[in-house]
Amino acid sequence: MSSEPSAAARQVVLRVNGTDHRVDVEPRTLLVDAIRERVGLTGTHIGCDSTSCGACTVLLDDRPVKSCTLFAVQAEGAAIRTVESVAAPGGALHPLQQAFEDEFAFQCGYCTAGMLMSSLAIYERGGTPTRDQIRNGLVGNLCRCTGYESIVDAVQAATSRREGADDDGT
Repeated sequence: MSSEPSAAARQVVLRVNGTDHRVDVEPRTLLVDAIRERVGLTGTHIGCDSTSCGACTVLLDDRPVKSCTLFAVQAEGAAIRTVESVAAPGGALHPLQQAFEDEFAFQCGYCTAGMLMSSLAIYERGGTPTRDQIRNGLVGNLCRCTGYESIVDAVQAATSRREGADDDGT
C-alpha cells in the first residue's frame, strides 16, 4: 500500500484501543493494513492474506474478527481492540497473558497476537468454559508450533483463576 492516498481516498475515524484515529484510506484498504500502516500499531500480524490463519484477529465490538477480511471503512464507528490493548497501561501482564507464559502457550510467537485476541473474547464472556468451548472459540486461529493444548490450558487456567478469585471475594 502506498503511503500517499489517492483521490479516491476517504477519511475515516477508527476507534482503536479507546482512541479515535482520523486516517485517510482507500476504499479497498483492509483493516489490518490501516491498523498497521495508518494507526502505527504493528502487533496485529499479517499471516496469510486469505482469512485462513487468524494472526490478524482483533476484537470488533468485543467479537473476534480477522482484520484481513474487513475494509477499514467497514470498521468506522466500531470499537476496535488490538493486542496492544491487552496489557495494563503500566505494562503489567493481563491474567490471560500471564497464563500464556505460565503454560508455555507460544513458541515462535507469530500466531500469539491473534490467539490472544480470540482467547480474550472467550475470557471476557465470563464463566469457566469447557475445553471444547475454548477449542471452538479458537477455531479460526492456526498455530503450527504448539499443538493447541498449551493454548487451551492457558485459557482454562486464566478463566479458572478469575472465577476462583470471584468466588472467594478477591
